[in-house]
Amino acid sequence: MNLPFTYKLHTPSQMEPGKKYPAVFALHGIGYNEEDILALVEDLKEDFILLGVRGHLPYENGYAYYYMKEYGKPERVRFDASIQLLTSFIDYASFTYPIDPAKRYLIGFSQGAVLSMSLALVLGDAIRGVGAMHGYIPAFVKDEYPLKPIADTSFFLADGQFDPIFPVTIGRENDEYLRQHSSSVTYTTYPVGHEISPENQRDLVKWLHQDSLKGGEASRGAS
Repeated sequence: MNLPFTYKLHTPSQMEPGKKYPAVFALHGIGYNEEDILALVEDLKEDFILLGVRGHLPYENGYAYYYMKEYGKPERVRFDASIQLLTSFIDYASFTYPIDPAKRYLIGFSQGAVLSMSLALVLGDAIRGVGAMHGYIPAFVKDEYPLKPIADTSFFLADGQFDPIFPVTIGRENDEYLRQHSSSVTYTTYPVGHEISPENQRDLVKWLHQDSLKGGEASRGAS
């Protein structure tokens, strides 16, 4: 398979034959790379399969999954393409590695958060949970995309009290919208700007660990 993405993989050092593991697909912000976002969940590397996915487009000293007309307005053609490419990548990774299809998680910062929440709406219960930090859901995703139910998808939402790019009002909109569709939403505002604080990181790791221990026996749909 000719993959559109470069990615970094961490697997538990002592993997049990025949065992399926929870997985985190980590999406970085614009101008960053897979190493930056993957570092947030390094503490889970003995219990999860971790995949840091590098954006396929160059941007300044890093990468992007799509470009923007302006903040809050993605370039639609490239955004749509990234949703399709990331969906295919999740399918590929789930087939290639011993990933539990009932415990697939997306985490993302900024642009990665935008994509993570959007992918959850598109893939429905094929995604167990989403950790979205400092992002939003584009209006065209809510209004024009074919959306699937996310009642059983868990969400960890985080934003910054002093974020100059995505103010707290956007975080509240995410919370309100997702609570209408999901039965499990955690939302926290941290006293930071457009960044992930150590406290945010600790809370994210704790949430992923605890959520992965819940049930999961019932099979979720493949993406």
